[in-house]
Amino acid sequence: MTTGIFKTPVAGRVKVHKLNLEGDAQADLSVHGGPNKAVYAYPSEHYAFWKREFPGMALPWGMFGENLTLEGLLEDEAHIGDRFRIGTAVLMVTQPRTPCYKLGMKFGREDMEARFLASGRTGFYFAVIEEGEMGKGDNIKLIEQGKNQIGISTILRLYFDREHPDAALIRQVLQIDALPSGWRRRFLKMLEEL
Repeated sequence: MTTGIFKTPVAGRVKVHKLNLEGDAQADLSVHGGPNKAVYAYPSEHYAFWKREFPGMALPWGMFGENLTLEGLLEDEAHIGDRFRIGTAVLMVTQPRTPCYKLGMKFGREDMEARFLASGRTGFYFAVIEEGEMGKGDNIKLIEQGKNQIGISTILRLYFDREHPDAALIRQVLQIDALPSGWRRRFLKMLEEL
């Protein structure tokens, strides 16, 4: 099996390209990567939760397959369409991460996908608006807010709560220009099923 989920921290500055970070690559481009998934960010704050969930398990940075472990930007605060400068690169929040079976394989747990989604600690993807470089210690500076201000956490809850779908919120989500086409199709289908 080919996978890009195994990551290790790097020292120094890293070039940020339109489709990934220098030295990083996605293995299965049919479901990973592309312009809307160039950078997968995972908040460092979540590691404390997982250390409590899995005491004794080594959880180095990059354990969740992220190519950017960041601090100070959680799923409730990251809105689809928000643009941030990190180092000299400009990144835009595009979508939540939904894991595949490889996360469970990495953790050695068949229930990891479900636990990951249930935790709400999924991280999120960025598109690269302006290439540049970034490194450890760079600030995350909001430079433009998405116009609809719908956070990653809201998108996840809306999509996975099939028992109580919120049609008005789905319509609001569909107004987000930065919402990737795959998520747009998912929400359109949800509306059709109401």
